[in-house]
Amino acid sequence: MNDHAFPFRPARRTRSLVSVRKLRPAPKPVLIVLHQEHSTSGRVGRLLQARGHALDIRKPRFGDPLPRTMRDHAGAVIFGGPMSANDADDFVKAEIDWIGTCLKEDAPFLGICLGAQMLTRHLGGRVYPHAEGRAEVGYYALNPTTAGDGHAREAGFVWPRTVYQWHREGFDCPNGAECLATGGDFPVQAIRAGSKAYGIQFHPEVTPAMMYRWSVRGHERTLMPGAQLGHTHVPGWFQHDPAIRLWLDAFLDHWLKQPADTASEPA
Repeated sequence: MNDHAFPFRPARRTRSLVSVRKLRPAPKPVLIVLHQEHSTSGRVGRLLQARGHALDIRKPRFGDPLPRTMRDHAGAVIFGGPMSANDADDFVKAEIDWIGTCLKEDAPFLGICLGAQMLTRHLGGRVYPHAEGRAEVGYYALNPTTAGDGHAREAGFVWPRTVYQWHREGFDCPNGAECLATGGDFPVQAIRAGSKAYGIQFHPEVTPAMMYRWSVRGHERTLMPGAQLGHTHVPGWFQHDPAIRLWLDAFLDHWLKQPADTASEPA
């Protein structure tokens, strides 16, 4: 037997599926701003990664710079922390000022608890402690406003009616924003500024492990007037979290949604 007995024929070339389909660029990373050495982005970070986004984690409190533009990021999330948006620390002021970068570029921004209060301060609104020293720590009712219900229908999500809280300061709805949801001791619970900037007082990122850690390290917060004792938090998670998880999943889809690419396919 020799090579001429079965002459080799090169395989017919076919167009790669990659060449047929328009290549989509990889999702841009999401900027994650945290405030403590061992803080994590919790479930929010995991859901962003599940959508293909890398997490660009920055901690300005420990010297990390914030980007001058959001051109290289799909969005930004500023999380909570034990400090106040009213504090005089340089990193607090820097984060509040930096939010203007997102607003000016119409980039997706989400402020959670402290992050929402920073958004409020940037817009000239008030951040304040409760007059009677009350706190919201545990699960509390959330009441969408008429504007919040309308926005939810347009955006394709359903507000949860009970959410996890961990704060002793609240904020007003500032000029230039609309209130999407209200609560009890701290009436403003969710705001939107422009089309892509949101601030929420509650914590959809928490996991049971995070609840245990917060309840142990911040035990004194669970003893404040209005707060719920720590042993009630995890049972509340099993009762209320399914609706929160569904809301967060749909909200992130809306928040990260990009305008449809109307460019024609190459010939």
